[in-house]
Amino acid sequence: MSWYRNAVWFVKGLREYTRSGYESASKNFNPADVEVNVAGRSFLVTGANSGIGKATAKEIARRGGTVHLVCRNKERAEVAKGEIVTETGNQNIFLHIVDISNPKEIWKFAEKFQNEHKLNVLVNNAGCMVNNRELTDDGLEKNFATNTLGTYILTTALLPLLEKAADARVITVSSGGMLVQKLNISDLQSGNGTFDGTMVYAQNKRQQVVLTEQWAKAHRNIHFSVMHPGWADTPAVRSSMPDFYQKMKNTLRTEAQGADTVVWLAVSSEATKLPSGLFFQDRQPVPTHLPLASTHSPPEDEEKLMEVLEEFSQKFKSTSPG
Repeated sequence: MSWYRNAVWFVKGLREYTRSGYESASKNFNPADVEVNVAGRSFLVTGANSGIGKATAKEIARRGGTVHLVCRNKERAEVAKGEIVTETGNQNIFLHIVDISNPKEIWKFAEKFQNEHKLNVLVNNAGCMVNNRELTDDGLEKNFATNTLGTYILTTALLPLLEKAADARVITVSSGGMLVQKLNISDLQSGNGTFDGTMVYAQNKRQQVVLTEQWAKAHRNIHFSVMHPGWADTPAVRSSMPDFYQKMKNTLRTEAQGADTVVWLAVSSEATKLPSGLFFQDRQPVPTHLPLASTHSPPEDEEKLMEVLEEFSQKFKSTSPG
C-alpha cells in the first residue's frame, strides 16, 4: 500500500500544501489572532538562521518577544540575528550555537539555559534531510540524531523550565511527508535495507507527531502542538530535494507563509483553546493519518519509542561535558 499512500499524499499536496493552498486557507484566518504584543515572553527557536525558523523568529520579534535563536553555524546565525534586529527594532534577540544532532551539546546547553533564562515557548524547527546514510561522531544516524533524538532531548531537558512558565507551549515543525509512514521502532537508525533519505525524514516526522501526542498526555500544564508548514521555498528544500524543487518551485509557499501556523501556535490565544497534542496545517487541526493508509500504530509501539529515546537521552546526559 506504500504506492497508494505516496500517491494520495502527493495529490493532496498539490491541492493543499502549495502557495495556492495557503492563499485559499488564509481567507478564513482572523488577522487579530496574531496581532498581539508578546513583550515579556521568552521564545526559543531552533534552526533559526534561515527558512521557516528565521521567518518565525522575525515575526515573534516584531511582536516584542524575547527570542533565543539556537543555530549550528555561527557565521550564518550572526547574519540572521543582525537582520532580525535591524528589521524589527527588537534588541532582545539572543544567539546560542548548538548542534541539535549532538546530544551531549544539547544537554550542556539546556542545563546552562535553565540557570540563566526563563522560557515560555519552545519551537522545535531544526531538522535535516541527509540523503545518504551518515553517522555523527556519536555513531548516530544523522537524520534520527537531529530530527528525533535532538528534538526529544531538547524538549525534555527544558520541560522543568516550561513547567514554571505561564501559558507554556511547545511547537514542533513536522511535515506532511509523515502521512506516508507508519511508526517503525524496529530500525530507528535506518541500518537495514536500502537507505532512502526522503522516507527516513518522513519516518522521523511521524516520530515527532507521536512525541507530541505522548508529551501532551504526560504534561498537562504545557500546550503541545505539531504542524505541517506546507511546501515552502526554503534553503533546506533546495539543497535536500533538488528534483522536487525544480518541479515545484513556481508553486511553493514563501518562508513567511510556511511559518504562519508556527507563529499562530506560538502567540495566539486561540491556539491554546484547542486540545494539546494536535497536528496543524494552516491554523487548523488536521488528521495525522490518510484514509485507508494503515499507518496507525499500537499504543505499545508509541510507548516503546518514548522508552528508547529516554534511554538514549540519559546515556548522553551522563557523558555530557561540564
